[in-house]
Parts: sequence; structure tokens; C-alpha cells
Amino acid sequence: MTVRAGEPFDTGRAVSDVEELLGAPLPEHGPTVAEGDPDTGEWSRTRGGGFLIAPIWESEDLTGVYGSEWETASETAESHLGSLTRELEKRWGGHRKVSMRVPLFRRRSGEPVPPLFGALCDEDCYGDLAVWGPVRAGGAVPGARRWVGVSLNQSDGDAPMIMVVVVSDSPVTEPEE
Repeated sequence: MTVRAGEPFDTGRAVSDVEELLGAPLPEHGPTVAEGDPDTGEWSRTRGGGFLIAPIWESEDLTGVYGSEWETASETAESHLGSLTRELEKRWGGHRKVSMRVPLFRRRSGEPVPPLFGALCDEDCYGDLAVWGPVRAGGAVPGARRWVGVSLNQSDGDAPMIMVVVVSDSPVTEPEE
């Protein structure tokens, strides 16, 4: 569960969240640390050397949802991701796809994974990323060059679907096989 549980999806809010995170300071180095709400423990963000990952939407719990109801929930989540992607494309142009296939297989076989991809795997975020960059940041770091990615994820069939944003100060590219 994330701190976004129970919030309805709103494209404008999601774009605003992405832009806010784009302008947030990123740690230059250090360990990767997942942060949670102090009261509930729900995941709120993960920071690591040069990157930040945060949930921007979480679907309803899908325990006991099967068949056409699950298909509808999945289609709705994909529609939300498509809506956000289209809005971000209006700002930054077309995106490129960064697959999570290699990091997932590396992780499962015990091979090293770059910290950003390791952090995504730690949060069960295995969905391919739509990535833009470099784009210019505002906020606390105006003019900084950043790479931004969004993805839709589900750890298993009963878990909620989670949309996340990735902000990095270096290119987000699929690791080599």
C-alpha cells in the first residue's frame, strides 16, 4: 500500500505531482532509502543517489476481483496512465520505452542491478517506463537537467495497481543483458 491509497485519479493532479517531483532536490549519493508515512508505514517515496521514485496513484484493492471486473479495473488503470502520458507528451514531446525485463531477470538470478532499477524492484514496480529527458526542472533546482519516467505496476493479481514517477539526474536507460 502507498500513501496514495483511496485517492481518485486526476490527470491534472498527477501532472502537478510529476512537475513538483521534477523540481525536488535529489541526493547526490548515498544509500537507497524507502520512506513511509510515520503513522501507517505506507510507502511514500524512495530516494537514492541521483534519483527519486514516488507513487502518484493507487487503485482500489483488487482482492476478490476477477474476470470482467478485473479486466475493467486493468483497462481503467491503463487509461489513467495513457492520460498522464499524453499530457506529459504535450510538455516534452514523445517518450521512449524503457523495459524492466532485464532488471527483473537480473534481480531474480542474483545479478547486480543499477540502484534505480533495484529500488523499483524493491517496491514491486516491474512495469515498463515511459521516459522523457533530459527535461528542465523548476522548483528547488531550476534549470537542472532531469529524466522523468512513469509506469503502471501490480505486484500480483489481488494487489492494487500503482502508478509511479521516477526522476533522475542521469539518463534512464535499460541495463544491458
